[in-house]
Amino acid sequence: MKASAIKSTLSLMLFILLIFLPSEDALSKDVKNLSPQTEACIGCHQLYTPGIVQDWLTSRHSKVTPLIALKKDKLQRRISAKGIPDSLSGYVVGCYECHGQNPERHRDNFKHMGFRINVIVTPYDCKTCHPVEVSQYSKSKKSHARKNLMDNPLYHTLVNSSIGVQRFEKGKITTEKPSQMVLNDVCLGCHGTKVDVKGMKTIKTEIGEIRIPNLINWPNQGVGRENPDGSIGSCTACHPRHAFSIEVARKPYTCSQCHAEPDVPAWYVYKVSKHGNIFSSKHKEWNFNSVPWVIGSDFTAPTCATCHNSLIVSPEGEVIAERTHDFGSRLWIRLFGLIYSHPQPKSGNTTIIINKDGLPLPTTFTGEPASKFLIDRKEQERRLNKMKAVCNGCHNREWINGHFDKVHEHIKKVDEMVLTATKLMQKAWDMGIEDRTNPFDESIEKMWIQQWLFYANTIKYASAMTGAYDYTGFNLGWWELSKNIQNMRDMIDIKSRVKK
Repeated sequence: MKASAIKSTLSLMLFILLIFLPSEDALSKDVKNLSPQTEACIGCHQLYTPGIVQDWLTSRHSKVTPLIALKKDKLQRRISAKGIPDSLSGYVVGCYECHGQNPERHRDNFKHMGFRINVIVTPYDCKTCHPVEVSQYSKSKKSHARKNLMDNPLYHTLVNSSIGVQRFEKGKITTEKPSQMVLNDVCLGCHGTKVDVKGMKTIKTEIGEIRIPNLINWPNQGVGRENPDGSIGSCTACHPRHAFSIEVARKPYTCSQCHAEPDVPAWYVYKVSKHGNIFSSKHKEWNFNSVPWVIGSDFTAPTCATCHNSLIVSPEGEVIAERTHDFGSRLWIRLFGLIYSHPQPKSGNTTIIINKDGLPLPTTFTGEPASKFLIDRKEQERRLNKMKAVCNGCHNREWINGHFDKVHEHIKKVDEMVLTATKLMQKAWDMGIEDRTNPFDESIEKMWIQQWLFYANTIKYASAMTGAYDYTGFNLGWWELSKNIQNMRDMIDIKSRVKK
């Protein structure tokens, strides 16, 4: 940009700040202790992106400085850092406090109106105030979600076979790999993209042309997003910007963005369960912003967050469950498995798993677990007791034990039905009527996938969440498991006759 153009842009910026920036008295009605940098950001952004500014004004970030937050009692504290840099501690957490962190790490950093700004706020930036949460999350399967999907050759093949464009040419169906744009809007919408920076680009705005980083595979807020500063994950997947609301994160609608039927039907199962019924009827009376979250007072039935990660206390203040951002740390078994249920992985990075057959799967085709990479029985028991402690806030032990005995029996029997389908699949491969080179692209193979990815998962989730009985039975449940096995057997008979 020429010197004259730069001068004009700066003059326009100064004009905007002088004419449109609210006075100090006006700003103080909404927020106090603004840093000079954030005050400058608001001067423009309340004109050009007013929704963002207003959203931020509703946030706790706009109302509390880290210095004040650190003085809260331990259970009430929402900040896990033991200390905050002096340059940040006295100001509320505003635009610059988030978008100006760690510029040396950010390849998406650029010069903007006299400041160095990062386009993407990452877990590493949030770590300044929330190091425990970031550390916990970085160990979770969620933070490795992109890697676990895209770096596992079997899972990647399933993705390509599911969403690749198919064409019928010269009497044959061919499948090409999905375009990156399509992939980003399907699997990687939840799992997360790898956001790259390819130089700079010029965009036109209301105040003139601006040079910004050219981001590839952006926008995205997937839980396992790989960021330009080298960090993984996206806090805004659950705490959407710019309010970063704990209320939003605690409500099951947030989880429903990704945990949806037919493969991960948690939301659909939950909303027809007894707990989901209570939530739907009474949630407007609950306090979703209280920290700690008091069972029976702030809420009267669990949401996803209650069971999986929130800090829960009794009305007397006794801790029932510690807060965690490793969403698998209270889980002893992995319902969602390829192909069978199995103990939870020791590491959130499941690409390291190799089973006895030499495949990157947590079990063999006959269901034998890759135990070296999975938690042992003692750890399973410890985690199960943690989950039971949450249940014990409302239910007696007889009820709780009966529930989990039922869940485990259902898991066992459903996995047996998956084994039956897998044996049929192996028969089709051995007979040569299906090609095992790609185990996910032919008709019988797709039936087999439905058995463990759709129907088995639905039953296991429904049993675990209790009360969603139609989902265990006829709605993507046992009826479909049985019918699918019959369909697989019939298709094998038909194909074998045609082959002869």
